[in-house]
Amino acid sequence: MQTIRSQTNYHAGLAAEDIVARDYQRRGQQVACQRWRGQGGEIDLIIREGDRLVFTEVKKSRTHDLAAQRLSRRQMDRLCNAASEFVAGEPRGQLTEMRFDLATVDQAGTVRIIENAFMEA
Repeated sequence: MQTIRSQTNYHAGLAAEDIVARDYQRRGQQVACQRWRGQGGEIDLIIREGDRLVFTEVKKSRTHDLAAQRLSRRQMDRLCNAASEFVAGEPRGQLTEMRFDLATVDQAGTVRIIENAFMEA
């Protein structure tokens, strides 16, 4: 049975994903999928930038720094596995150009996107 807190966190996470999706769209980027689920796990957002796919993990917390600290190596590995599964269905398959972003949302609802976030981890 879910607690009220876990339900609140779940819905706050969904709202954060929606905020980030709108931020990408505002910048003229196309949201290809939201909450895509494969055997390797779930990808919060998949963005198309021309021929490139951007796989985005969304984290929400009181501050951007706290949100960023919530991204674990295990989550990065899961996202990479799921992305590999997703691109298998793309015309260029594993040769598809990819980028992995971390999007953080603070308690005020502001968005910060760290492009190529996995390169820094």
